[in-house]
Amino acid sequence: MPPKKAAAKPNVSAEELLGHYREMLLIRRFEEKAGQLYGMGLIGGFCHLYIGQEAVVVGLEAAADEGDKRVTSYRDHGHMLACGMDPKGIMAELTGREGGFSKGKGGSMHMFSKEKHFYGGHGIVGAQVPLGAGLAFSDKYKGNDRVTFTYFGDGAANQGQVYETYNMAQLWDLPVVFVIENNGYAMGTSVVRSTKSPSLWERGAAYGIKGEEVDGMNVLAVKEAGERAVAHCRAGKGPYILEVKTYRYRGHSMSDPAKYRTRDEVQKMRDERDPIEQVRDMLLTGKHATEDDLKAIDKEIKAIVNDAAEFSKESPEPALEELWTDIYAEEHV
Repeated sequence: MPPKKAAAKPNVSAEELLGHYREMLLIRRFEEKAGQLYGMGLIGGFCHLYIGQEAVVVGLEAAADEGDKRVTSYRDHGHMLACGMDPKGIMAELTGREGGFSKGKGGSMHMFSKEKHFYGGHGIVGAQVPLGAGLAFSDKYKGNDRVTFTYFGDGAANQGQVYETYNMAQLWDLPVVFVIENNGYAMGTSVVRSTKSPSLWERGAAYGIKGEEVDGMNVLAVKEAGERAVAHCRAGKGPYILEVKTYRYRGHSMSDPAKYRTRDEVQKMRDERDPIEQVRDMLLTGKHATEDDLKAIDKEIKAIVNDAAEFSKESPEPALEELWTDIYAEEHV
């Protein structure tokens, strides 16, 4: 379980706090609805929910600029929502419908948005890490001052290709932020059983890569660390590693009963460290919002999510001819 740390107290406006609250709540409510649709049989295959980890991607997206890129693993719905992808298109993709971002052919684990610079959703553990470095290489080659956020988990942190990528990224001073979303469990295996390293970010020291550990349940702390990482990359100093200590409330995927941890452990995290409740408390105690204000936001978010669910149900399934599209890129001479 991530250690409890003192809350970051930067000078933050009511507008910014409300924005974080709204974004995290959208992810939470969207994922809850996705879980319901999965239980109804409307979502097939694998489905990995982001409930509990919302502060990670919301905080880092707050540190990003227009044109920055992001690539992640299969626990990806939160990343899509945080970078501004339409909830309707995401939900339609989850249900395998034509209106989805990958025309219903990618499902939960594989969807993309060139417009929002979201490059997946990848099912192979750790495979997105070298891809993220490749995106950063493209930006360095073009000299456009963009940064790529490359997300992976504590389980993927033990994959060899991660360290090959570290070496190359540092060798070429690539503008990539490696984000280790350490939620404590690689599928059902606790991180303390899978690695002897006291921390994961410090492994970058072998390659000369700087980094830090971050309280991933505190959206303001994540944003603050994200701004340091982004500034490092934009200054041409090469990659940066953020090990973001977070926690997922649900199992690894919808088929995981999560019997490898106690209910008390999960409930303790919900009661004491929930990222949304922390911001809610700040809004109320700072008199930035009233209970009625927050209820209105919740009602608005639920309407957005319900509309996305209805859109996904009404969107047709892809035509059989779609099986042969988007397989090869046509070369135009």
